[in-house]
Amino acid sequence: MARSRKIVFFFPSFASTEATAPLGILAVSTPLERAGYQICLVDSTITPDFQKRVLEEVKDALCLAVSLVTGPMIRETVAIARAVKEWKPDFPIVLGGWHPSLLPQQTLEAACVDYVVRGQGEDAMLELVQHLSSGSAPDLIAGIGFKRDGRIIFTPERPLRPLVEMPPKAYHLADFDAYERSCGRRWAMYTSSLACPFNCAYCTNGGVYGRKWNALPPEQFVEETVDLSRRYELEMLWVVDDNFLVDLDRARGIAEGLVRENSHYTWSIQATTNLVARLSLEDMRLLRRAGLRQVCQGVDSGSPTILKAMNKDFQDFESIYESAARCLEAGIRPSFNIIFAFPGEGPKERRETVEFMLDVCRKFPGAEFWTNIFTPYPGSPIFKRTAEIGIEPPTTLEGWADFFPRYTELPWLKGEDHKRLQDTREYLRLAFNRIPIAADTRPPIIRLAQKAISFPARWRLDHDAYRFPVDIWLNNKLKKRIPKGKPAVDAKRLARTPAEAAAC
Repeated sequence: MARSRKIVFFFPSFASTEATAPLGILAVSTPLERAGYQICLVDSTITPDFQKRVLEEVKDALCLAVSLVTGPMIRETVAIARAVKEWKPDFPIVLGGWHPSLLPQQTLEAACVDYVVRGQGEDAMLELVQHLSSGSAPDLIAGIGFKRDGRIIFTPERPLRPLVEMPPKAYHLADFDAYERSCGRRWAMYTSSLACPFNCAYCTNGGVYGRKWNALPPEQFVEETVDLSRRYELEMLWVVDDNFLVDLDRARGIAEGLVRENSHYTWSIQATTNLVARLSLEDMRLLRRAGLRQVCQGVDSGSPTILKAMNKDFQDFESIYESAARCLEAGIRPSFNIIFAFPGEGPKERRETVEFMLDVCRKFPGAEFWTNIFTPYPGSPIFKRTAEIGIEPPTTLEGWADFFPRYTELPWLKGEDHKRLQDTREYLRLAFNRIPIAADTRPPIIRLAQKAISFPARWRLDHDAYRFPVDIWLNNKLKKRIPKGKPAVDAKRLARTPAEAAAC
């Protein structure tokens, strides 16, 4: 009897209000389609009753594959995998993406997981699917893990291929109309380089890609992104490279090519502040003419002591101020990321960070900050020190679902200290405008009210006074009046039942 040629991919929610097509699944789908397989993509963010849909689609499929990163995505993954196994215990379930790549052993220990794909999945996933089609042994497929007779077996790692050798991503599988209805904007992610030459203590990039930066040439970037934006009528691309500006000549070549092609989309990048500071004002203006509108930079702390602990000796505050000034003068929005509660951060270092953020936002109106709480992700350099810093990592796949930097509690950040930091972060959000990807659906009266709240929020931040946070209470009341789509995935942790927390 001929086996099915249908592969069902499930993508669990990561960001409900800023949804777009899952890049990892689009990447591994192209080789499968070229080999004659049919792809069915179910994204829980845009699919009503997604569990029912998955259970319907797998009935005539060869396998179910899920791509995920550490955090709340694991919750939906476990729920779907468990439901499929209840329907048919021997139906193959494959997990790929960052989390299975970084913790393959623990991931495979889950009863609801049959295979993991580690690292780049384009070639490994195709060979694994061909194994499932033919019934042959998977032992010679590099870069995977599987179970046999109760044992977990891993094949040798698959060498990383340069990005320029990888096939184009299957963007035609994405329902951009549905994403636009969810998000309010029509956008997509695009990868033009892999890895980063720096070794920040909190970053997981080295665990998957090492630190060997490789990139597409400017001509390919221009040709692919212009075609992508016009073919699917996209208004924006988020270039998800870890460090876009490693090669400054390449960045200039991309900008010049986009200007020549009269590209009409806007785009955003990520880069370290030391590399952004290398850009002259002329470079910035060229990038602005090419459509660049935002540069996201990992400042991470306003404390020199903490920056040193983070291995960020390549960064200095002068370059951060230069970056903000130059970006704004060219008409590009500088966005900075902050990580609170990194090991060693005390009240003094935290206050230094808050004062630094206030100073930047006041000196450079239009700059914005996004904050998280330190989360020791697997694959990061500091993860090796978890026992030393008093952290017990989860021992099961589903245990990682609560690892999310918006809510992380730490041995040195609990109770009132945790609440005070969360209030500080909320006041930072209230005090200064931030521009998310999703369309602003606030009614005018809500915008005006939240603008009014920004003034007492700034006073609180200046005076380090967060008791009786009535303005946060008022803002929460206002937010309930804003139209919403699917609830934020990380909010589900508050409503989780004991049954949902059970092992798969």
